[in-house]
Amino acid sequence: MSKKPNATKGPRDLILDTLRTKSCMKQDVYHRTIALFAQLKEVLQEIAIDLEQQVMDHDRRLTVGFTDRGGTSCELKVAGDVIIFHMHTNVFRLDQEHSLWRTEYLAEDEMRGYFGVVNMYNFLSDSFKFNRERDLGYLVSRLFMNKDGHFFVQGKRQLGFLYNDLAGGVLDRAKLKEVLYSVILYVLEFDLLAPPYDQVNQVTVSEMNELNAGIQLSTGKRLGFRFQADVDDIG
Repeated sequence: MSKKPNATKGPRDLILDTLRTKSCMKQDVYHRTIALFAQLKEVLQEIAIDLEQQVMDHDRRLTVGFTDRGGTSCELKVAGDVIIFHMHTNVFRLDQEHSLWRTEYLAEDEMRGYFGVVNMYNFLSDSFKFNRERDLGYLVSRLFMNKDGHFFVQGKRQLGFLYNDLAGGVLDRAKLKEVLYSVILYVLEFDLLAPPYDQVNQVTVSEMNELNAGIQLSTGKRLGFRFQADVDDIG
C-alpha cells in the first residue's frame, strides 16, 4: 500500500509550531537575560567595593559606588563618570546583514541568532549631580546573549573586537567581570574635550539666564568633536 502524502499544515498548526519553537526560545533567552543582569549587578557591586577600598587609601576625593535602580537598570559611578546598565526586556534577532550569519554556529541553528541585550551608557556624574538635563550620554557597549548562554559584545575600540567569538564565548562569572573591567577602562580613557572655540563663542540671553539660574549648557565628552577613533559605528 502506498503512503499517503503528508497533508499541508493549516494556519492553526503553523501557529502552534511557531509558539512551540520560536516563542519558547524567546522565553528561554529572556529568562537567561534576567539571570545575567542579576549576576551583573552582583559583580558590579563586588567591583565597586574593591575599587573604592583601593582608591580611597590613595585619594579620598576619588569615589566608586554601585546603585541598583530596579529590575532593568543599575549604575556604577567611577570618579567623574557614571556608567548606566540597562537590560532591554525584548528579544532581538540579529540583523540579517551581520557577519555572524555567515558562521557555521548560526548556520547549524538559526535560533541561536536571537539575543537578549544589555546596553551600557556613559554619562558625566556632574550631569546628574547638577541636574543638567540637556547633557549628553554615549552608548559605549552592548552585550548580547542567546538561548545557549553564548555572547558577544559590540562597542567602541577594544570593546568591538575583544569579545566577538559567539561560537566560543560562554559568559560565566569570570568572563562577565572581564567584560565589565574592559567597559570601565574604556570609559575612564574616554576624556571630556572642550568644543572648538568657534562653536561656543556666541551665547544667547536665554542661555546666559539659564546658566545664571544653575542650568548649564549641554555638555558631553565629544560635544562638537569628531575623531576617527570614535566615529566608527558600534559593530
